[in-house]
Amino acid sequence: MSHPQQSLFERIGGREGLTLLLRHFYADVRQHQLIGPIFNGKIQDWPEHLAKIAEFWARIMGGPSLYAGQMPAKHLHLGIEPQHFAAWLGLWTSNCRCYLKPEEAEEAIQLARDIARRLDRIISNEGDGATVPPPNHP
Repeated sequence: MSHPQQSLFERIGGREGLTLLLRHFYADVRQHQLIGPIFNGKIQDWPEHLAKIAEFWARIMGGPSLYAGQMPAKHLHLGIEPQHFAAWLGLWTSNCRCYLKPEEAEEAIQLARDIARRLDRIISNEGDGATVPPPNHP
């Protein structure tokens, strides 16, 4: 049983557990018929992207992080539509359920749903001043 004071980051195995999850998730993303071309067309340096996104996920999972910004505005003009969010979330869900314990997987999936919802709202508003606030940590 997990301890309530432990962050999700700690419960998934810290940086090592997060890196494992992200490596497998992005391997699936890169090969995905619908969203692979979007990611592959924009990301030139995958190791750098994985390092940056690991800092983002570490922060929202309650771990130590060097990520200081809001969600990047780079997402705004990519032509992302609901089916792209669904594909991204589907891959995240299957990877979380494969590589994390059930309770932690569902918590990480809920975080991703929240991110997708907020990002969709920002994109729908074409970034009219909207930002994604960092999550509140207990």
